[in-house]
Amino acid sequence: MNLIDGKKISEIIQLELADEVKQFVAKGNRAPHLAAVLVGNDGGSVTYVNAKVKACERIGFKSTLVHLDEKITEAELLATVSKLNDDSSIDGFIVQLPLPKHINEQKIIEAVDPKKDVDGFHPSNVGRMALNLPCYLPATPYGIIQLLERNKIETSGKHCVVIGRSHIVGSPMSILLARNAYPGNCTVTLVHSRTPDISKFTRDADIIVVAIGKPHFLKAEMVKEGVVVIDVGTTRVDAPETKNGWRLLGDVKFDEVAPKCSWITPVPGGVGPMTITGLLQNTLLAAKKSIY
Repeated sequence: MNLIDGKKISEIIQLELADEVKQFVAKGNRAPHLAAVLVGNDGGSVTYVNAKVKACERIGFKSTLVHLDEKITEAELLATVSKLNDDSSIDGFIVQLPLPKHINEQKIIEAVDPKKDVDGFHPSNVGRMALNLPCYLPATPYGIIQLLERNKIETSGKHCVVIGRSHIVGSPMSILLARNAYPGNCTVTLVHSRTPDISKFTRDADIIVVAIGKPHFLKAEMVKEGVVVIDVGTTRVDAPETKNGWRLLGDVKFDEVAPKCSWITPVPGGVGPMTITGLLQNTLLAAKKSIY
């Protein structure tokens, strides 16, 4: 069993990005600028946004955090998005999800200028991704693709099962792994909550991407020997014995699945760090596009 160390790979890529940023600024350009809009005080979202801000500092980006009250109206949030769209000093920005229930997330996503949509959620970027055209890839799938690539994991001709059909991970992963490229050229099966007997598909899979949000969903009896498993799950559970009072659980029952795997990502330290790295890569791309 080989561990896919997302933390280590993300650190390597961020060092590469830091060098690129130095060269970019040395040519007389301003540092790339990433903004994040955070509505409310959801624990996971706050932790994630703070990690993005720190990553920006490490590689020489400028970052702005727009922290809004959870009672903000949809119209007020749309006005904030419009202001960021029009701010020429900001190369890219994200609106951290999930949003409060009184706000239509899709309306907010569609309000973001596609040229600044470094999360890769806008329909324009999703459509270009589906057509294998240049675009901002969704940050988590982008990170997963790089984990496969950096570890030289073969994907061509493999049967990949993606568990979960969200627009953030599952659906784009199925598109990227089926494209005519490396990593890609997989035969992809997309399963979800309405799929009867998911294990019927996973037992035949060479690669499994689990993004269903159910802790320890994938168990040993559901996979074959030598499988590659990418665990996207990050469910917070109470853990009074820890410093933070919580810990993260993946969608894979790691201790029993890992011995059967050729490669597997841990939680934490697998996909998570790569999501932030993908976001930084998109922002640097946006900054480069803005000067041409």
